Amino acid sequence: MSDARTPAVEVRGLVKSYGPVRALDGADLEIFPREIHALVGDNGAGKSSMIKALSGALVPDEGTIRIDGVEQRFQTPRDAQRAGIETVYQDLALAATMDAADNVFVGREKLAPGWRGRLRFVDRASMRNETEDQLERLGVNLKSLRAPIGSLSGGQRQSVAVARGAIWASKVLILDEPMAALGVRQTEQVLQLIERVRDEQGLAVILITHALPEVFRVADRVSVMRLGRRVHVANVANTTTEELIAAMTGVSGSELQGAAR
Repeated sequence: MSDARTPAVEVRGLVKSYGPVRALDGADLEIFPREIHALVGDNGAGKSSMIKALSGALVPDEGTIRIDGVEQRFQTPRDAQRAGIETVYQDLALAATMDAADNVFVGREKLAPGWRGRLRFVDRASMRNETEDQLERLGVNLKSLRAPIGSLSGGQRQSVAVARGAIWASKVLILDEPMAALGVRQTEQVLQLIERVRDEQGLAVILITHALPEVFRVADRVSVMRLGRRVHVANVANTTTEELIAAMTGVSGSELQGAAR
């Protein structure tokens, strides 16, 4: 059983090299239950390698990953999913010609009961009902569950992708730049959805973003990565934009202030 004193996910000393390039250089991270934790840093800071390690998409060379205090060794994304981690990547991985329910259950289709299930018939009515219940619980309104995903707005597609992750995650939902390319109104809708995922589903959320206003709008804590390591971690209520930029760039706060003048 996890509690507020035990991280839902704890990463210690992760190392990952690609030839002479060290993408992760002893990186640490801890995510507590029911928190939204922002992960920020410039391109090449190691954010993508960190979330790929957590989602089972890459195997680190060194270091440990613990879920509820138990060490895990993810070899595939399926291993991470079995441990309760779901990831929504920036490309969403949604099939444009399929409806919301088919996208939510893709690869995890529910089979019909009885002989029909033994013949691999899919129970689409049950899948649609479960999807509708989940979307309603998370406050996601679609004009039709039967509409192809490709006909929905960018914000609606992102909401379906987030809801799909929330349905299957039991510990942590990782969101990779979920507001990229969205307008102001759609961004706010997705930010509210992220809060509901935490509050209604009880999940921890890792939010990878370049937009610091999103961090201050929705996150509880923030970690800054630079050159493959975490170089700064803070409660969002107790930090500033200047501190985060200084950590991201390696430039001191006084130097930033001087440059601004």
